[in-house]
Amino acid sequence: MSLYEGPIFRVERRDGRDVVVHAPVAAIVALDRREQLTLVRQHRVPVGQSMLELPAGFIDGGESPLAAAQRELAEETGLHGGEWIEVATFFTSAGFTDETLHLFLATDLQPGEASRKPTRRSRSSASRSPICRR
Repeated sequence: MSLYEGPIFRVERRDGRDVVVHAPVAAIVALDRREQLTLVRQHRVPVGQSMLELPAGFIDGGESPLAAAQRELAEETGLHGGEWIEVATFFTSAGFTDETLHLFLATDLQPGEASRKPTRRSRSSASRSPICRR
């Protein structure tokens, strides 16, 4: 039974439990040619602050997880090319949502211009830092 339907997710009752139904997403651990890790800072309304996150986004209908990851990374950071490996696919929080996340490691990436223009609703910026090796 459907309880709520919005632009990003819906809530259904399944076996007496409320379940957030969410499209699959792809996220990227992105390392450029200097082994700099790229994160994006985005304002998140639910927590009331800006968060540093892996570049990520929805997998559009008919799009492969890899194509979505490559598109999102280029849109958010301008990084492209390189070597791509799908590291894992998992449920983000199986206790309340069916959202799956496809996690990729992208290395040897080339810089470019981000194509997604920030809006009032989705302010974001890329941040790069060296990875720590032990």
